[in-house]
Amino acid sequence: MEVKEAAGRLGVLLPGMGAVATTLIAGVEAIKKGSAQPIGSITQMGHIHLDRKNNGDNYPRIKDFVPLARLEDIVFGGWDVYEDNVYEAASRAKVLEPGTLLALRSELEAIKPMKAVFDKSYIQNLDGTHTKQGATKMALAKALMDDIISFRDTRGCDRLVMVWCGSTEKYTEVADVHESLAAFEKGLKENDPRIAPSMIYAYAALKLGVPFLNGAPNLTVDIPALVELAAQTRTPIGGKDFKTGQTLMKTILAPGLQARALGVKGWFSTNILGNRDGYVLDQPDNFRTKEVSKLSVLEDILRPDLSPELYNDLYHKIRIEYYPPHRDNKESWDNIDIFGWLGYSMQIKINFLCRDSILAAPLVLDLALFGDLAKRAGLSGVQEWLSFYFKSPQTAPGFRPEHDIFKQLTVLQNALRKLMGEELVNPEGLTYAEEEITA
Repeated sequence: MEVKEAAGRLGVLLPGMGAVATTLIAGVEAIKKGSAQPIGSITQMGHIHLDRKNNGDNYPRIKDFVPLARLEDIVFGGWDVYEDNVYEAASRAKVLEPGTLLALRSELEAIKPMKAVFDKSYIQNLDGTHTKQGATKMALAKALMDDIISFRDTRGCDRLVMVWCGSTEKYTEVADVHESLAAFEKGLKENDPRIAPSMIYAYAALKLGVPFLNGAPNLTVDIPALVELAAQTRTPIGGKDFKTGQTLMKTILAPGLQARALGVKGWFSTNILGNRDGYVLDQPDNFRTKEVSKLSVLEDILRPDLSPELYNDLYHKIRIEYYPPHRDNKESWDNIDIFGWLGYSMQIKINFLCRDSILAAPLVLDLALFGDLAKRAGLSGVQEWLSFYFKSPQTAPGFRPEHDIFKQLTVLQNALRKLMGEELVNPEGLTYAEEEITA
């Protein structure tokens, strides 16, 4: 397949410039200066195995294998409900040390958020003060499109990509207004309350042919209307919900238990965190959105429909508690009740003290770079090969999501091999990758 070179500047647009987005931006600026390493980023640090028997490097870095945008060519912009510039927002988030931020102050202060589209009914625990006003949701969408075009022109960007880094919206389900593009656009003009702010951002991006990746568990591009728009404008989409802390551990451990045919009776998970995300999730309607995203993981990995004697009685419980003293440092506890030979019981305990934004920031970078790559390769619609990055991967209609992180990595790497005309080294995921790349 022909993949266009990553010539010129790539604009990375981030709705929601809080802890995750500012940690990403500060990190990229530090890496540019040579004072930090892009640890956690598959595009920058990861290698890929190639079957080159006679010549060439069999294990190149991914960034040297596929034509990704260089970090030096990335320009950041975005929107937020608060008007703090990136330096101020990062200082408030308290993810990075003051000395780290001080060394980047001039670069971070230069990046100021645009006014955000905000609807308090979707995020009750926040009071947006830096927000757009519009007579209709269609007017707000057009205002976002004006922002996107202005950013592209004033910053000299050749290409754009958008990654949602905003808060988790309240739980919603697909309704008639989401079923077709015509119904959705009618709803925008009529201010239908079932159209969430994240959907308005996605509509604006897709209308302009800008790839959109959803980092929250919101119902956003996984509605028929926006899938239809993505197909119409030949634009890549993907989601949802960055796979960072506790769920990352589940997608690593659960495949191992399943591979050994060990039974699981129960999996109790609880989290405490104190950042803005934790504050938003303290509202039950918003927690429900996150809960649904996290609950699907185990069932899809363990497949109780295939092994009922091992997993049919699995009890899976999830709790998230807002605890301000921890700030961005999330702590999760897992109690896993398993059983083995002759039904004898065992337990696994996990205490993961992680840094939420430190784990999420490299995912945003990778998704931005791969979203841009997909666009340059002529791919459009749902990019299932990016499931590696999401808690609740979006799939094409009729496909079951894959949650096993090792299988997800195989599919991702095979997609890259296919794009570059290389042999698919591991036959696992071969058909899946071929279907995705030729779609």
